[in-house]
Amino acid sequence: MKATQTLHDLGQSLWLDNITRDLLTSGTLSRYIEELSVTGLTSNPTIFDHAIKNSTAYDAAIRKQRRQSKSDEQLFFELALADITQAADLFRPVWDRTNGVDGWVSLEVSPLLAHDTTSTVAAAADLHARVGRPNVFIKIPSTKEGLPASKRRSSPEYRST
Repeated sequence: MKATQTLHDLGQSLWLDNITRDLLTSGTLSRYIEELSVTGLTSNPTIFDHAIKNSTAYDAAIRKQRRQSKSDEQLFFELALADITQAADLFRPVWDRTNGVDGWVSLEVSPLLAHDTTSTVAAAADLHARVGRPNVFIKIPSTKEGLPASKRRSSPEYRST
């Protein structure tokens, strides 16, 4: 038995703190879920920044989005939402099987909003609506301004980081 399966059997939730398009398209994330008992995935802008900079897997999507005159931040979130949606779909059976205890995927609002409560709330609601998956939650920075945003959005899909 794999050590990860033993941990899972003891009640430990195993989350991956990484996401890349290659991880999704190569079948590696699916194998992690099936063979290593990985039960969730967290992301943040730094994780996506590294994924995009260190891979050519995003190049075609970047060229396409650039032709649509997207801002850098709009382009970033288009790429991130595509990956998060795919990951959420892979984790959905885990979420269903555990009644929402596991199977979650996270995305964080823009760090540029960390000191703007109203914009953080609006961005979190927009991202969650755009991804359209019940097993995705939107993280809000734990700044002085982020804390009220977390309280105003107290449903399960909003979490403070």
